[in-house]
Amino acid sequence: MENTAVQPLCATPGWTIDIATTLKMLHNGNRKLNRIPANMVCPNCATPLTVMPEHVACDKCSTEHPIVNGIPRFVEQEHLASFGLQWNRYEVAHDDEDRATFEAKTGFQLTELQGQRILDAGCGGGRYCKVAAEAGASVFGADHSSAVEKASSLCSHLENVRLVQGDLKKLPFQESSFDLVFSIGVMHHDSDTRAVFDSVAKMVKPGGRLAVWLYRLNTWPQEVLNNALRRRTTKMTPEQLEPWCRLGAFFGGIPVLKQSLSKVVNFSTHSNWENRVCDTFDWYAPAYQYHHTTEELSSWFREAGYDDLVVLPPEKTGAFYRWTWRNNLIVGSGVNVQGRRCDS
Repeated sequence: MENTAVQPLCATPGWTIDIATTLKMLHNGNRKLNRIPANMVCPNCATPLTVMPEHVACDKCSTEHPIVNGIPRFVEQEHLASFGLQWNRYEVAHDDEDRATFEAKTGFQLTELQGQRILDAGCGGGRYCKVAAEAGASVFGADHSSAVEKASSLCSHLENVRLVQGDLKKLPFQESSFDLVFSIGVMHHDSDTRAVFDSVAKMVKPGGRLAVWLYRLNTWPQEVLNNALRRRTTKMTPEQLEPWCRLGAFFGGIPVLKQSLSKVVNFSTHSNWENRVCDTFDWYAPAYQYHHTTEELSSWFREAGYDDLVVLPPEKTGAFYRWTWRNNLIVGSGVNVQGRRCDS
């Protein structure tokens, strides 16, 4: 089952590149600009790209892509503009929580990341780029939206983070070049979740591991209600939608109500107010939102040449919570699988 897919919330303007300002910031040693990955390839023909001061170029395709604030931009935001807005507006990073979430949703232990080459496919505001980089990994973050700006700022103290704004179906990286790849809550916001998965799965080296978290398919009454609500909310401007998200965030802070009503109508129950607003906006704003099953996701792994699959349980424990999760009763919960790419 899929949720309603509508047109993007708003149009996205073209990039404006102020070369003088960019060069001045480079001269002043602004560390936000040290984000350009080495050895990038053309996302269309896989030819090595040439990096120039203000753009990257493919000689074979005769195409150029701008570098804005030190980040190569292969796409504009398109249908994902709401993510650029939310990640740049809200402060939602919490170090201890983010580390715990990273380990739970990837199955990777922080102690094993030292020296690993890692791709965060759909890095958003960079919370998990930061976690992996602080653990000693060489991290490459890719996101379709301007959230890469927030990721660059959040990781400003880390030299081992590189970023691109690009389509996950056409990444500017060589296939089979990463030890570990993860994608947390991203693929289901594209018009074709499976196509994104297949593209990202190719980035993993033989013997490397991939972890993916997607929205879970809930019971049919929950799906029908969610579709009806999102048919309205995806037509709203951000200014129209945010007050409703704040109302949801208010409900998400009320004991008992947040444990019951949120199983019917989705709103965040995070302990932090700003996270609740952001998470609720994240649910109702995106143009695309698809829901999947563990069996479906596991079959994608196997068909992409992965074995040693592990179904990762949710972070939350407790007998009642796990029962509702297993029975697909928690709106906004996920299906989470990790696998090893078979040696070729």
